[in-house]
Amino acid sequence: MTVLANILIAVVAILHVGFLALEMFFWDHPFGRKRFGMTPEYSRASASLAANQGLYNGFIAAGLIWGLLSGEFSIKLFFLICVLIAGIFGGFTARRSILYIQALPALLGLILLYLSR
Repeated sequence: MTVLANILIAVVAILHVGFLALEMFFWDHPFGRKRFGMTPEYSRASASLAANQGLYNGFIAAGLIWGLLSGEFSIKLFFLICVLIAGIFGGFTARRSILYIQALPALLGLILLYLSR
């Protein structure tokens, strides 16, 4: 069960590295505009906000990787809870798909983490 939990935690970390890249580097590019359905004007105007959000996603990824490398239950737990809360908030305030893309993998990771204990 520990291996499955760690695999899912790694997937969540990789997703957050992807979010970092989208928000920090591709927000104001054709790929990012297409992914988020934005006009060039909107993406240009909101690029600094997205970059800030991307940086936070990078910190989440770093924390999850730290938890995996250290093997510390509490570090994994803390960062998965952060992802879950952010995913729930984003799902209700931004896009419902965030519930499935961000919150659900974190919730499954938490369940597997507890089952592996």
